[in-house]
Amino acid sequence: MADTIYKASTTAPVNIAVVKYWGKRDPKLNLPTNSSLSVTLSQADLRTLTTATCSASYQGQEDSLTLNGEASDISGARTQACLRELRARRAALEAADPSLPKLSTYPLRIVSENNFPTAAGLASSAAGFAALVRAIADLYELPNTPTDLSLVARQGSGSACRSLFGGYVAWQGGSRADGLDSKAVEVAPASHWPDMRALVLVVSAAKKGVSSTSGMQQTVATSDLFQRRISHVVPAHMEKMEAAVKERDFAKFAEVTMKDSNSFHACCADTYPPIYYMNDVSRAAVRAVEAINAAAGKVVAAYTFDAGPNAVVYYLEENSGPVVGTFYKLLQATDGWKDGASAYSSAAVALDEATSSLLKGGVSRIIQTGVGEGPIKTDQHLA
Repeated sequence: MADTIYKASTTAPVNIAVVKYWGKRDPKLNLPTNSSLSVTLSQADLRTLTTATCSASYQGQEDSLTLNGEASDISGARTQACLRELRARRAALEAADPSLPKLSTYPLRIVSENNFPTAAGLASSAAGFAALVRAIADLYELPNTPTDLSLVARQGSGSACRSLFGGYVAWQGGSRADGLDSKAVEVAPASHWPDMRALVLVVSAAKKGVSSTSGMQQTVATSDLFQRRISHVVPAHMEKMEAAVKERDFAKFAEVTMKDSNSFHACCADTYPPIYYMNDVSRAAVRAVEAINAAAGKVVAAYTFDAGPNAVVYYLEENSGPVVGTFYKLLQATDGWKDGASAYSSAAVALDEATSSLLKGGVSRIIQTGVGEGPIKTDQHLA
């Protein structure tokens, strides 16, 4: 029927890399200079919900995207690459079975909502493109695995390919020119190491000064340290991190996480002219983590920073006392704490005055979360 509206909705998670992706060997196909590995965060706290609809009754209209209630430009090369690829896959199904409705020929209406600030260094594009690709794949009833779809999502946003899985995810950089071996694979499901937790200190909800895309290009072109990073540092970190996850070895996980974050930001500082995503508040968070680990006499917390000032602190549930307690005691007036966080105050570690005042004045929101699942199909439709 011409007026039938076909629809599918999905939610998709944010992921935070512990071995960072930075730099492209092919900007058009979004092929990375190095592999990366991430932890998928719980959708109860951070997620994008996307509804995709299509109908013969939309004929004559353009594809459209509404993001957080506002019309969003869908004409960009990255979004168009995803839509083209998904349509081609649906068209192949229709060619093989002429009885199928010709959904590939209908305009798409996509409506999407984030429950966290967009472009605030919280990998909103990863959740956004993962949700867009998964929702349209479900709408088109594509028989594709998450790894198959990661090849599509990667073209929208590199880190989006990792948000098609839950748990612990590797994006294999690949070496082929056509990008067919640059895909995401599951290292371990969330259930393998379920007590991993993350505390996000949101330092600024403002847009970044230097976008990731232009920052990457500058680093690849000008940083001497970066060449060492992609040839030696990352391959070693990937190997150690996969082993740490499989062995549930937090000390090893934490060391690689912090070293890789430091390596990434050193390459940004070595870019000409230099790029600084971290600020004084970010560095205070590093000092706080170091103080927590020193007081524990072992590594119980690990910091990591993406291309922005927000600190993500990984820890195990069993070490919530010193980790959550220290930050809660300092930042209890800040929004975002979950019920029960105050119970850990008694285990708080004392921080020096300079660190305390920077964190108190600079952290605008807390997100308490943990490892979670990949995209989830839902009957909650936005359109």
